[in-house]
Amino acid sequence: MKFPTFPSLLAGVLLAAAPLAPATAAEAPAVAVAAPAKAASATRIEPTFWWVGMKNPKLQLLVHSPGIADSKLTLAAYPGVTLDGTQKLESPNYLLVNLTISPEARPGKLQLSFAGGKTKLKYAYELRARSTDKSRVQGINSSDFIYFLMPDRFANGDPKNDVVKGTRVGHIARDSMYARHGGDLKGIEQHFDYLKSLGVTAIWPTPVTTNDMPKTSYHGYALTDFYSCDPRYGTTEEYAQFVQKAHQNGLKVIHDVVLNHIGSYSNLFLDQPAKDWFNQWPAFTRSNYNSQALNDPYGAQRDLDLYNKGWFDTSMPDVNQSNPLVATYIIQNFLWWVEYTGLDGYRIDTYPYSDPKFLMAWGKALLEEYPQLGMFGEAWVGSTAQQAFFARNILPPVNGFKSNLPGVLDFQSNYAIQDALKEKGNVTKLYDALQGDWLYEDATRNVVFMDNHDMSRVYSVIGESLPRLKMGFAWLLTTRGIPQIYYGTEILMKNFSAPDGLVRADFPGGWKEDKTNKFTAAGRTEPENEAFNYVSKLGTYRKAHPVLQTGKLMQFIPQDGIYTYFRYNDQGETVMVMLNSNQDEKTVDGGRFAERLNGYSSGTEVVSGAAVSDLKTFKVPGWSAVVVELRK
Repeated sequence: MKFPTFPSLLAGVLLAAAPLAPATAAEAPAVAVAAPAKAASATRIEPTFWWVGMKNPKLQLLVHSPGIADSKLTLAAYPGVTLDGTQKLESPNYLLVNLTISPEARPGKLQLSFAGGKTKLKYAYELRARSTDKSRVQGINSSDFIYFLMPDRFANGDPKNDVVKGTRVGHIARDSMYARHGGDLKGIEQHFDYLKSLGVTAIWPTPVTTNDMPKTSYHGYALTDFYSCDPRYGTTEEYAQFVQKAHQNGLKVIHDVVLNHIGSYSNLFLDQPAKDWFNQWPAFTRSNYNSQALNDPYGAQRDLDLYNKGWFDTSMPDVNQSNPLVATYIIQNFLWWVEYTGLDGYRIDTYPYSDPKFLMAWGKALLEEYPQLGMFGEAWVGSTAQQAFFARNILPPVNGFKSNLPGVLDFQSNYAIQDALKEKGNVTKLYDALQGDWLYEDATRNVVFMDNHDMSRVYSVIGESLPRLKMGFAWLLTTRGIPQIYYGTEILMKNFSAPDGLVRADFPGGWKEDKTNKFTAAGRTEPENEAFNYVSKLGTYRKAHPVLQTGKLMQFIPQDGIYTYFRYNDQGETVMVMLNSNQDEKTVDGGRFAERLNGYSSGTEVVSGAAVSDLKTFKVPGWSAVVVELRK
């Protein structure tokens, strides 16, 4: 998610822009206070159900019902389940129930009886059996190629859910970049084959949880219900089925989440369990959006408080994760989504903004329960050291924080590739971006990308140069880490992030009324097919060759505008990559790379299939990449 402003974090680096998606100030009052509480007409218990056999036997239920706080709870005898007590909160409409579910407990329904207060209620709470499929949660790693998309803007597979009765947005308007357009899960499913033809192995949709905000709700980053899929994408059950169908098609699913804040129309905010469930200020107070406050040895406490406790935007209440009850609520929710759906990984939006101790507890709890779960976070910062601070690293703890997040979105290499592909680009920055990998425990868990939903599309940034974009694709699919492509980049979708948000335009052909269908070769122009075919060739090659997934990387200091690196492994596979950032063809002396070329006599250029018989001298056309599979 993009922040409203972003101070310069590094000399020469300034990323300041108006937000594309966050809700506007018109959506919520300028003062961060709760909206008038609305009494619930029906009981809500969260988590909505749970499982026996979880490693952590403790379960915290948040019960919401009018006047429930004064009720006394009775739990009918259930073997293996113990009622540890209840806890009142400030709101009379909430009651916390604490349970212990021993390993001996079996699936069934707990009979909960609330009586003695304003509410008399009987509730059958379901305990389910956990999945026995050990390979169900596959994880995300460097063998994957991620396709990042916005469900609302990708394809409309089920027009019947375009408008859902009872939601705050009762229409779609494809002529508005800030309205809903009708894309959904079914639309993604219908194009699984398209994704697979690119060599894609994992799908990352922007958040699919319910976002029932009155404006700009399409992006999903201001959730209003932790435990449901947005009905305009599909039902919660259909989302679980979507994950299963993706797995059946050889595609993993990454679940995009926000830990730091929620939407101001969430039930939890409209009727707050207690004031200390949110970071409250006398008047609306924004975050300062500066993560350096977390580890500045000379920093002021006010700056730290503003960063971690200030609100991301007027309609995005900042959750108080230092409250242990809130922390447990959030942790249980993200355990729930994994067990219920079998999703493969989490992408964590605005990762650094959350309470640092909570982040460690959240990561520990999820990885203890699902060690194979993939996780990477958005740490939109200005230096390699600051980025490494938010992943597993070799650095000592700072103020008690030591990240356990496996990887991050690699903004440092993103800055570098965008700069390298410009008309007077500097490929040395690509070398520099990877040189700092020594700070990470394992930099191959970082996600590399050229653009996303928060920034100008790379094709526009580099002056709509197809040769240079193909260079970028070559880098993306051969460098270290987990490659991620933003939907439509493979068909030359363009535009800048400001002022109209067209970087989030619909994928042409995703709606039956579209005049062209760029999911098909016939619907694409010749340049679009050239770009698509280039990605497809390299993406499918990468999928079939472990050397580009898990191989070691050796890079050589760029000379004369040419960046050369090798991917190699112990099985004898070696791929050489050369990027020429000059307009003119360059001749490169292969003798400089003898330590990697020795033992090889020839090769094949991966994309063109051309034979390479001379490894002593290479001629690299201007603004191009050569990817050579070496042969002995």
